[in-house]
Amino acid sequence: MLQIENLAVYYGESRILNSVSLEVPSGQVVCLMGRNGVGKTTLMKAIIGLLRARVGTIRLDGKDITQRPPHERARAGVGYVPQGRGIFPYLTVYENLLMGFEASSRRTADLVAIEEMYALFPVIKQMRGRVAGTLSGGQQQQLAIARVLVRRPALLLLDEPTEGVQPSITLEIEDVIRALRQRGDMAILLVEQFLDFALSVADSYAMMETGSIVARGPVSSFDEQAAHEYLAF
Repeated sequence: MLQIENLAVYYGESRILNSVSLEVPSGQVVCLMGRNGVGKTTLMKAIIGLLRARVGTIRLDGKDITQRPPHERARAGVGYVPQGRGIFPYLTVYENLLMGFEASSRRTADLVAIEEMYALFPVIKQMRGRVAGTLSGGQQQQLAIARVLVRRPALLLLDEPTEGVQPSITLEIEDVIRALRQRGDMAILLVEQFLDFALSVADSYAMMETGSIVARGPVSSFDEQAAHEYLAF
């Protein structure tokens, strides 16, 4: 479980996150919503340790990771798929998967985990010998998710996974998120602008505006009309 309490993050003297509190239980998907520039990606970067919290705490499974450097958070079970994917374009698909283990405490390839990724993303298996930069945008997104999942993180952070992805692969990613949620051992925090996708996979939502959480609740209570002022449709 991810627990964030009263988190404040600054760029220089400019406060970007203001007293953010959020919980993401294991076995659930929480969708973080809001217009561009309200602090969603900043929150993701604070969770993985790229931005330091000036105030507040971040806990993973009850352990305080607020002051830990990024590599220790990764080894503690934090997995991050950034907006724009961040694959290694000149490595093969298989080599990209191997790079996922660099953030693991073992740092050795788990062939069983790789086979699990091939089962989740059959196209990755078909193209395992291809240079990753030659894949389509949607295939690269699948690879980016698989590269994080090979080390079985306790917390998965997904930043705009449907951006630039064709509809057929969006559906496949949706199925993967549902399968991970059903497995019950992973907390998933999803940043997503595609509202239909977000509401179809999430258990609950949190709405951000100017660095603060301004609304939250179960997806069943989401009121699209009321949320309109906070979202860019």
